[in-house]
Formats: sequence, structure tokens, C-alpha cells
Amino acid sequence: MLGILLIYFIGKYFYKLAEEFNKNKWLFAILGVVVYYVGTFIGGILIGILDEIVGIGFDWDNNLALGLIALPFGIAAAYLFHYLLKANWEKSVVIVEDEIQDIGKQID
Repeated sequence: MLGILLIYFIGKYFYKLAEEFNKNKWLFAILGVVVYYVGTFIGGILIGILDEIVGIGFDWDNNLALGLIALPFGIAAAYLFHYLLKANWEKSVVIVEDEIQDIGKQID
């Protein structure tokens, strides 16, 4: 149930971001969810490497614990991707000043 809620809210925030900047809404909603899952996958790999190096003795059969430990990695990856997209799209916004009274004036 937690996974379904996360997919919904992550997709919703990326959908709204793409809508705000007139980009392909569904593409970025799905891409945000994919980035979340890639982040959890990388988090799982890092936990595995850390377990081998340090020897924590993590119980790999407990899927709930593994999912809860990898959850912050996925959320952090989705947030970072959201932040980078927003920053990049805000830089490329062109403000159109198309006013009739400014025609013929000198540019300062």
C-alpha cells in the first residue's frame, strides 16, 4: 500500500511540474517514478556493499525491512531529479514583453 501511495504522489508532483513548464506531462510523471525505483535499487546495492564490507549481518530475507531502508534513497533520488528539472526549466523560461506602447522605443 505504501508503494502505491508513493507512486501516486511522486507521479503527481512530476506531472504538476511538467504542466507548469508546458512539458510532456505523462512522460515526466512516469520518469519520476522510474527515478524513484532506480534510487531504491542503487540504495539496495549500497546497503549490500556496506553489509559485505562492514559485516552488519543484515537479514536479506526480510523484504519489509529492506524496502524501508532503501526508501530514503528512492525519495532522495526523486527529489534531486525534481529539483534539477525545476532549476533547469526555470533558467530556460523566456519572458515575452510584447506590448504595443514599447514599439519604437530605444532599448536601454
